[in-house]
Amino acid sequence: MDQQSRLKTFMEILFISTRLGFTSFGGPVAHLGYFHEEYIRRRKWLDEKAYADLVALCQFLPGPASSQVGIGIGIIRGGALGGILAFLGFTLPSVVALIIFALLLQGLDIADAGWIHGLKIVAVAVVAQAILGMAKKLTPDLQRKTIALLALTSTLLWQTTFTQVGVILAAALVGLFLFQNQSDSQDSNIHVPISRKFAYICLALFFGLLIVLPFLSEWISVQWLVMFDSFYRSGALVFGGGHVVLPLLEREFVPTGLLSEEAFLAGYGAAQAVPGPLFTFAAYLGTIINGWQGGLLAVVAIFLPAFLLIFGTLPFWGTLRRNPKIKGALIGVNAAVVGILIAAFYHPIWTSSIFEPVDFAFAAILFSMLVYWKLPPWVVVVVGAIGGSILTRI
Repeated sequence: MDQQSRLKTFMEILFISTRLGFTSFGGPVAHLGYFHEEYIRRRKWLDEKAYADLVALCQFLPGPASSQVGIGIGIIRGGALGGILAFLGFTLPSVVALIIFALLLQGLDIADAGWIHGLKIVAVAVVAQAILGMAKKLTPDLQRKTIALLALTSTLLWQTTFTQVGVILAAALVGLFLFQNQSDSQDSNIHVPISRKFAYICLALFFGLLIVLPFLSEWISVQWLVMFDSFYRSGALVFGGGHVVLPLLEREFVPTGLLSEEAFLAGYGAAQAVPGPLFTFAAYLGTIINGWQGGLLAVVAIFLPAFLLIFGTLPFWGTLRRNPKIKGALIGVNAAVVGILIAAFYHPIWTSSIFEPVDFAFAAILFSMLVYWKLPPWVVVVVGAIGGSILTRI
């Protein structure tokens, strides 16, 4: 490919991904639908089976699955730079919006604001919708429902940073033995213009940073390093996407006093109103803690594991996906994610949002707007903020 053709390809990737970044509302599952329509059906950058394989890989990896799928499509289309451009286009619109929102909130006393209470109730409706959708797909039988139940009870009863990691590892081991006979007769090859040497370097960086950063943040008491470590670990250790990262981020920043639970849940509610990946919630948190510079640092830190993992595993996925043990482990992990999400739904979302019967009634209305009336999430967020203001005056 000559220089002019490469430039044209890069500009096309950036333009299409930016358009998706401005219009992709609805969360990870909706994002995958937008990607399929734009990249597969309209532009035919991948075939159907290759896209399904890429989605399966990103579901198996920790991190923001929809963002990793977008990065992967960019890599397959335009190499490493194509992956970076696809990420920037899809992510920057929501990053900018959430940084601006956080800057507007700074200096305001939001603890008793009615619209903040409304955004908390919006979070109840949104996560409830995510739970129902994921449970139906990922826990269809008794074995997987049992895995989800054990994950739920474990993460509620032992609320530590490492509990979730332990639950996911245990679920992978259980799935490896219970579901290793799952078979898939279809096959496809994905051409990835990345060398295996580069992939090994990325994987070494991923694990190296995961091990070294906690020690560095303990030895060197610098706020930006502590923030980078917290966001990096959250991005590296979460399975199931944006909703599941909520308890990890909440336990990293609220108990330490870096921000209040009101501010945390206000940002989570606002994140529902913007397009793009929910992981950009980190931009809001970083800005509240340390200004717009902190917001940009948080975005880099929480998405860096996703980049390192997709760069490091995509060249090997053709071999890995045919391994029945890998497939079984993935099934077990996905079931555990449902239980972890239900635990996050109870605490902190439900316990800090639903206090009176009227709160529950309003949550039911917002849930129905999302699930049954199929209204866009931003509409539900606006209604939630207005309704919260009205409820405090009743």
